[in-house]
Amino acid sequence: MAFSLHSLRPKTYVARYPKWLVGRKLLYASSALASLGDAMFGYSQGVMASVQVQPSFLRRMYGVNVTMDQIASGQTGVDPFVQAITVACLNITAFIASIYAAGVCDVLGRRMSVRIGAFVYLVAAIIQIFAPNLAALIVGRCIQGIGVGFLSMTVPIIQSEIAPGHSRGLFVSIEYLCLNSGYALSAWVGYGFFHVMPSEISWRGPYILQSVLAVILFLWTFLLPETPRFLVKAGFYEEALQTLADLHSNGNIDNPEILKTFQEIVEAVELEKKIGGDATWKELFTKYTRQTIMGITSQMFSQLNGINAILYFLPTNLSRGGFDIPKSLLYSGICAIVYVLGTIPTMFLVDTWGRKPILLFGSVGTCICLSIVGGLQFYADSIPSTAEFMFKRLQAANGIFAFVCIYLFVFGFSWGPVPWLLPAEVFAMRARAKGMALATGSNWAWNFIIAFITPPLFDSIKGGYYFILAGLVIISFFLVLIVYRETAFKTLEELAEVFGEPAFAPVLMSVSKTGEVSVMGRRTSDDSSSGSDSGGSINEMKEKTRSHGGRDEPERTVGLGIILEDDSEESLDRAQNGERKSVEISLA
Repeated sequence: MAFSLHSLRPKTYVARYPKWLVGRKLLYASSALASLGDAMFGYSQGVMASVQVQPSFLRRMYGVNVTMDQIASGQTGVDPFVQAITVACLNITAFIASIYAAGVCDVLGRRMSVRIGAFVYLVAAIIQIFAPNLAALIVGRCIQGIGVGFLSMTVPIIQSEIAPGHSRGLFVSIEYLCLNSGYALSAWVGYGFFHVMPSEISWRGPYILQSVLAVILFLWTFLLPETPRFLVKAGFYEEALQTLADLHSNGNIDNPEILKTFQEIVEAVELEKKIGGDATWKELFTKYTRQTIMGITSQMFSQLNGINAILYFLPTNLSRGGFDIPKSLLYSGICAIVYVLGTIPTMFLVDTWGRKPILLFGSVGTCICLSIVGGLQFYADSIPSTAEFMFKRLQAANGIFAFVCIYLFVFGFSWGPVPWLLPAEVFAMRARAKGMALATGSNWAWNFIIAFITPPLFDSIKGGYYFILAGLVIISFFLVLIVYRETAFKTLEELAEVFGEPAFAPVLMSVSKTGEVSVMGRRTSDDSSSGSDSGGSINEMKEKTRSHGGRDEPERTVGLGIILEDDSEESLDRAQNGERKSVEISLA
């Protein structure tokens, strides 16, 4: 399979986006492409939550005829393990697909990985629209999990690789905002379609919108660019430089910051080639141990901190607390909006406060909320379900609703977005796809466990389940405090130094006036006098710089972090001697 994938490696790259899109518009459109992928797997979470309280869905899928009152009281006759399998089957295939997607992402590119995910997601949505029984629905959800696995692994990588160096947190927070918006959209779509009961369009309708989103994402991947870092890795240097300029400087390849960033990307890729190309799975645990622990555990605790125990079964939990079904669906929509709003402060604070303080704050806040919700659930369960006690039950239900909203806001601010940011940025590029795959796989594995155990645990220990989740939150607090490293305030290439690793392999490059790039020398410990193995000796580089392609004009030469506009012996000797310093230049 690895051989067949490599045989499909792209041989050419053509930018298809229109010129009028170049600049900030292209950057935001590329971010929106990735964010739509997030919105789609957020939407898939919410759809199942809303349809499980609809009598027509329960009759079609589980063969039970129940009233709204029976659903509200939890007396549906549906086996909780069957319900758990129906919800959790998506997470198993998402786990498998997220691991496999690493190879696709490394070899075929980030854009192709999203395209595959969108196409598979579309096929799954169509199956679920026309599902005649539970078996067909489960098949559709299993296929959908493959699409979700590709999207959830690839999207954070795209966001981190196109974002400006010190704004990664903002862009990944936007990504999580869109994921939450997808969930909120599904909650309100489910609430709207609920009112066409008893028609089956009440639960088939949300899947129709799901298929529309998949079509938009699939078509969008043909228009927007590949990430500059993947293009450099694939050997498309000129295209990478132009794409970087199109994203961040209105297409101006003479921008000093663009040249500096491009130089860092090339040097990082050269270092990875020198080390041995893409990292192996074993190296993630031996060479990148701390990064792997951070990636896996951040995603693990994003699940163990209780979010999907609440979201997957939110209308059911609210009805268990004392609300009727229409009000449970309505309040689920309100909770979803609060969840979205919680992400907004993160967009402005994650790059200034840093990642660790936000996670620590989130652990404290979610622990308090889960404990209070658990206590209120015990109180609600102790109140008789008779008319004379209805007011007390509604008071308890209102309390549960209020603290679920606070929990969702705090989680949306902290343990929601940051665990998607960390694994996308802590790994070197040679390990980024596999590292993100492991982290995403951790998310989907624990997502499956939570989805599978939640119905029977709620059924058996009721409010006590919230206290188990609160205990896990306490563990996450001390893990972040002791093990995690702060990753804010650094570019992707500089982050290697945070973990005690070399960040760059110095190179000598020339960038012609027309934007042609030549990587003409990689300086290693034993080739400073004899030349390089990646494009010729230093002396050859000097000659090429003086006259490139028959032109007398000098090139912009980038050497060892120094950007030079002249072809003097002194300038090139400084590059050969390994100096790395910032210089101000004026590019004519």
